[in-house]
This record gives sequence, C-alpha cells and structure tokens, in this order.
Amino acid sequence: FFFFLFGSSRLSPFNQANRERDRAFRPTFLMLRLSSRLRTLAAAAAARTRAAGYRSASTCGKYDYDLFVIGAGSGGVRGSRIAAGHGASVAVADDLDVGLGGTCVNVGCVPKKLFAYGSEAPVEARDAEGLGWDYPKDIKPDWKRLVANKNNEISRLNGIYEKMLKNAGVDVVKARAELKDEHTVSAGGRDYTAAKILIAVGGWPVMPDVPGQEHMISSNEAFYLEKVPERALIIGAGYIAVEFAGIFHGYGAHVDLCIRKDKFLRGFDSDVVAHLDDQMTKQGVNIRRETQVKAVRPIEGKEGWFHADLTTGETVETDLIMAAIGRAPKLDGLGLDKVGVELCPRGFIKVDRYQQTNVESIYALGDCTDTLQLTPVALAEGHCFADTQYGGMERFADLEDVATAVFSHPNIGTVGLTEDQAVAKYGKVKVFKSEFRPLKHTMTSSTERSIMKILVDSKTDRVVGMHMCGAHAGEMMQGFAAAIKMKITKKDLDSVVGIHPTSAEEFVTMRSVAYETGSD
Repeated sequence: FFFFLFGSSRLSPFNQANRERDRAFRPTFLMLRLSSRLRTLAAAAAARTRAAGYRSASTCGKYDYDLFVIGAGSGGVRGSRIAAGHGASVAVADDLDVGLGGTCVNVGCVPKKLFAYGSEAPVEARDAEGLGWDYPKDIKPDWKRLVANKNNEISRLNGIYEKMLKNAGVDVVKARAELKDEHTVSAGGRDYTAAKILIAVGGWPVMPDVPGQEHMISSNEAFYLEKVPERALIIGAGYIAVEFAGIFHGYGAHVDLCIRKDKFLRGFDSDVVAHLDDQMTKQGVNIRRETQVKAVRPIEGKEGWFHADLTTGETVETDLIMAAIGRAPKLDGLGLDKVGVELCPRGFIKVDRYQQTNVESIYALGDCTDTLQLTPVALAEGHCFADTQYGGMERFADLEDVATAVFSHPNIGTVGLTEDQAVAKYGKVKVFKSEFRPLKHTMTSSTERSIMKILVDSKTDRVVGMHMCGAHAGEMMQGFAAAIKMKITKKDLDSVVGIHPTSAEEFVTMRSVAYETGSD
C-alpha cells in the first residue's frame, strides 16, 4: 500500500545536483501525490454512494426502471451502459433488424471499413512491384470468403455488445418496442414502465420512388451479396455512394456513379471534393453528373441483369443497382403520435441540447434526431445524456469542429469549416494549400496525389479548418482535430516539429499563403 501511495524511493541517478534537487522537491511531490490519491478515492466513494442511491430509488420507486432505452445501436448502448454504471436501473429493447450495435456495427461503419481495406489489396499488389515484389497478374477476389469473414467478425462484435450490456446490469429485451404513454413501453408482449425513456432507433435507407425500385438494393444488402457485381450502378452523392463506388471498383466491377448535381459530397471543402473527383475518374469510376435513374427493368433471358433508364435518355445494362440517396429516421410504428412527441419539419425527433423532447420524460439521440449523422456523435450524445441524468454531471455534446472521414479511394479527412463556411463566418481567410505525390509513389506506377489545406482566420490567426484527400487521411485528422478543438493558431502549428518522412508533416510545414479570400 505504501508503494502504491508514494511510489518508488529511488532517486535520480544522473548526478549529485539532481539528487539534491530530488531531495528538496520530494516532500512537496509526496504531498501533491497524496492529495491526488485522496481526491481520487473521494470521487470513487461519491460515485458508489450515488449509484447506491439510484439503486435504492429504483427498487422502491413506482416504475419498473429508471430508464428504458428503445434501440441498441451505438448511442443507445452507450447511454444504457453509462446510466447503469451511475446506478440507474436500465433496460434496452431492440428488434434486431440489423443486430446489437445497430447500423454502425452491422451494416455501416465497421463492415464498410473492412470491405474498403479489401478493395485496396489489388492496388497494394500493383504498388509492390516498384518496391521489389512480384505478385500474380491475374489475382481474383474470393467474395464469399470476404462476406463469411466479415459475418464472423460482426457476430463477435454482437456478442461483445451483449456482454457489455449484461455486465453493466442492463436488461436486454430482444423485441420491437412501442410507446404506450410517456412512461410506458410495450415490447415482446408485455409492458414496461420507466421514469425516463430514451429513443435511439437510428435511421434506415431511403429508396428512390421509381418503377422497378424492387430490383434495387441499399447499403444494408450490399454487405450480404453472394458475388461481386460485374457492373454496378450506384445512385447517390454522399458518403455511402462514394465509398461503395471505390469498394466495388476495387473488387473488379465497372462502376457508374449517378449523382443528381455536378458534384458529390455536398458540404465538404470544394478543393478536396474536386481532388477526389479527379482521382476517382483517373482510376476508372464513371461519374454520371446531373443524372438520375427513372426506371429499372429486368432483361429478358439474362437473369440477374437489368436495364436502368436514366434521365439523360441513356439506358445502362447492369447486374447491381444500389441506391444510396440518404437515410430517414426509423420512427414508423414507434407510437410517437400517441404521446405527442414533436418532430422537426424534416421528420426527425425534435430535441434540445440535453436530448430532451417536448415530452418531459422522453429523450432521443443519434440519427433519429436532426443531428450530425455520425456514430461518434451518437456515442457522445448517449454518454452526455447518462452523465447529466444519472451521474450528477450536467453536460451536452459539443458538436462544433467534429472531425470526419470518407473512406473513399483515396480517403478524405476533415475537421472544422470549409473555405466557403470560413469566409461566411470570419470574413477574411488565409488559405494554405499543398498538392503533392506521396513518397511511396515515387517508386510505384501509381499516379495518385494528395492534397492538404489549412484555413486560418486572418484577424486572429486561429486555424478554423483542416482538410485532406490522400492515404490515411482519417487517421491523420483525428490528431489535428484535437488541436482545432483547442483553438490552435497558425503560429502554434508552425512551431510543431514534423515527423519525417511522413505526409502528415506537410500540415506543420506549410508556411506560404496560397491566397487570401473574403473581406473584412
């Protein structure tokens, strides 16, 4: 215990001066360390007292639970688990349409990233030739093995989620849930009452309302295809459409990407989008601009193939049509109208910054609300909700400067404002920009290039946006996101010693202003 409290008694071995300094400093250090230990122990004791209080209240209260959560996706699981950790009695219900963990774990972020990794393999094999390796020229993917391995991994994650919930003391109800009143939920043939109800049902893919819609798939089904398509037609201009264009192309399909306007990834910085557009086009993805599908017809005598009639007057022959035009909140049959929960004009549940709806006992978070539709946002909202309601820590999710990535080929990583947004908010903005060939590709046949961009408020020198399109952009941007959150200035960024040789060091070595835009 003495060692745990005070640490080792060994002094600095460097020299006598250091030893004397250590002796002089050690009493102060020990008192600080003791104070820190006591604060930690006191905080733990307070947490246990709080938890005991909640458990006591829940056992003698008038409800079955302190909290009933509808939806066991990322946000619902996080909110459930943290609330239970604070001592609340919690149950979570999910219809398991996709599985524990929700969209992200089962038919979203996780399997998408795994598929993206796989689609990069043939490119890596080609690049390896310049680095001294020879691979067979006719390598072919085993799509069924990919899907089977993915299924095994997702099943493992489902088990982890269930174990986490049960270890936290959360009751899991594997059934569809519906609101009966502001304190009652019906699920699995019985009613449950709770002091508070949290709705975290997420979203569901929207399909185009055109003849032959039944022949299309969404991203949900894309993860369970029996074979890789020969010719994929993807409809949409967001994350999912762009990412799957790269995935299917990487696995050998000819890909047509139909976008409603002339650019994809609305809301991202225009330079980064233009760069990705150019790279994808060079790779062979056929981007059909200002084009929509108006009808789909099976081809007689060619099972599994379709004619897609386009608004341009053209007809495309394809064996896969995937719609990725957006997602809607999964609210049908939830019973919101019975209890008077208010919706936004776009159909999402309306909440305040503490996730509370207009009905005092009902809260909502994640993709079923009008928030940033990103898994980490739902996680943050769930954690903040639980801390506020059951942990005695009033806080809400800070959604300013949320970083994100697009796992396209190449990746996009971004945090903060785009150039247009920065000018609109700050007036005059300095733009630093670099486009280059990554070191790796100086020895490969690849023509891939990277772009990096920094946006600085001219008045304050604060860095207000950082954007990249290139390999591992998402990995890099997570670190810089912390700097942006701490309101780093360009002077601060310039003071950082780079890691050489890396692409990331380019962000801390851009000294020359490309141009200044906007006005005071």
